[in-house]
Amino acid sequence: MDQLKQSLLDAPIIEKNGYHYFVHPISDGVPMLRPELLREIVIKIIRKAELEDVDKIVTPAAMGIHISTAVSLMTDIPLVVVRKRQYGLEGEVALSQVTGYSENEMYVNDVYEGDRVLLLDDVLSTGGTLAALTGALDEIGADVRDIVSVIKKVDGENKLADAGYEAKTLINVDVVDGEVVIVDEHGDD
Repeated sequence: MDQLKQSLLDAPIIEKNGYHYFVHPISDGVPMLRPELLREIVIKIIRKAELEDVDKIVTPAAMGIHISTAVSLMTDIPLVVVRKRQYGLEGEVALSQVTGYSENEMYVNDVYEGDRVLLLDDVLSTGGTLAALTGALDEIGADVRDIVSVIKKVDGENKLADAGYEAKTLINVDVVDGEVVIVDEHGDD
């Protein structure tokens, strides 16, 4: 994970409403995402995730899409994108996403009772997005087989753990004195 580690160490930090936010190609699309970095991440996800018997990859819009698309292409597992737009389709489930810096309504389509899913996301910070998604997937009756987030920001609460779920991560970081600090370069298993 040399490329991911170095790209995080080089990431600029901005403040949004008192929240220290690193700007990174995986979480923001800025600076540009180099294919070798995405390839390194996808290979690590495929090695780390529980993929056996997974029917669908589920990811929140927007920054989970590029990662999940690449994993889908490599594994032939179909991809479902949880959108911030309501379509009103039959079976659509709404959820409230609350993160450290925003609140949104999101909508799940094409996930059904009994579906076995891998939940993928770019960053686990407060756990708000993933907690809301696992709640919606539980409501649907889907079986969350595994959860993987590329980057975990370790300071603060973890709403995902409070919801009874744990995520695997590829790398764990903190932001200290305006810089990204690598806490665990192997992430959580």
